[in-house]
Amino acid sequence: MKKSMYSWALYDWANSAFATTVMAGFFPIFFAQYWSNPDNLSVSTFYLGLGNSIASMIIVFLAPILGAIADRGTYKKRFLIFFAFLGILMTAGLALVGQGMWQMALLVYVVATIGFSGANTFYDSLLPAVSNKDNVDYVSALGYSLGYIGGGILIVINFLMISYPASFGFADSVEGIKWSFVSVALWWLLFSIPIVLFVKEPKYHNPETTLQTIKSGLRQFKNTFNEIKHLKVVATFLIAYWLYIDGVDTTVRMAADFAITIGFDSSSVMGALVLIQFIAFVATLIYVKFSDRIGIKNAIYVGIVAYIIILLSAYFVEELWQFYAVASLIGCFQGGIQAISRSLYARIIPEDKSAEFFGFYNMLGKFAAVIGPVMMGSITLLVSNMTGDQIFSARIGLQSLIILFVLGAFVLSKVDIAEGERIAKKHL
Repeated sequence: MKKSMYSWALYDWANSAFATTVMAGFFPIFFAQYWSNPDNLSVSTFYLGLGNSIASMIIVFLAPILGAIADRGTYKKRFLIFFAFLGILMTAGLALVGQGMWQMALLVYVVATIGFSGANTFYDSLLPAVSNKDNVDYVSALGYSLGYIGGGILIVINFLMISYPASFGFADSVEGIKWSFVSVALWWLLFSIPIVLFVKEPKYHNPETTLQTIKSGLRQFKNTFNEIKHLKVVATFLIAYWLYIDGVDTTVRMAADFAITIGFDSSSVMGALVLIQFIAFVATLIYVKFSDRIGIKNAIYVGIVAYIIILLSAYFVEELWQFYAVASLIGCFQGGIQAISRSLYARIIPEDKSAEFFGFYNMLGKFAAVIGPVMMGSITLLVSNMTGDQIFSARIGLQSLIILFVLGAFVLSKVDIAEGERIAKKHL
């Protein structure tokens, strides 16, 4: 059991390199300064937000349908491998995109993000297979925690690659960034091996052929959608999650772009990302202990309030130390709210339908990421066109996320976790 648990958690170590180096770090910076127009950062922000939203929209439609098929045909690991390989291949492909080719860069990034998010759907769905009710919170947090330290280690290496390119045999920092994309692909590939070899997917009896499984999976998707509508606790939590995780995901994806827009250089941004990773490594595990003391639902409330404070504080950031202080706060709460949300959801769903139910979970998470980035990007561009002030417009765009946290907390107050656990047991 321990081997499968750690092998499962290690996949977070593997794919977090993409989330950290590519999604949160180098791609937004490189897109603004190399592929797009560095003289109009508001337009760059809009296109970056649009790209993130398109990728998320595709996953919105794919995740629950593929989840239904995976549950019926015991295909969770196969789908995980397929999407992970797609993400790995496209991440390496970013190194081949030339200067000024922002359309191609965005296309490759969108496909890579689809691979990353699609694989996460089936990774999450394997959580019940490697944990039980007593340790699910710990196992979920372990994955996020290892992800932060793994992503942190690689981004430090990548940061050195662009800061001292000659020491690595590169002509300049541009070549260093391109090879950083390649290093992420290799890291992701290498550390995905344990989950493939050592995590056993639960097998459910299914005499159907592959084609029959696909047809049955599509029917099951419809049935599960109807079932979720009647599972009040699950449905209510999914709506709450959809709202507050929008703010979390958009903050992660757009923070580097925001920092560049308000005047910080790429080195400062990279330093902040490294700081977040190493704080989050410890903080995520501590957050589980914290949630044990105050209750899992209250722990999510604390995370929501913390993010509102983070966004309000970010509006006033002008000095580098202030920027690093806000980054430190993100590190304290980012992994915790994600890990606790995932383990709470795992408690209230039927285990034999975990891929399908996690398909809806990831669908709503990604649907939130459809709205958040494009909303922030659109507001930033609108205010910039009205005022001509890119820095002010970036600050206003970021504040728009607060309403999502407030609404998420309100809906979460309607969730009865004990009732959800009782109903989940009846399905076994």
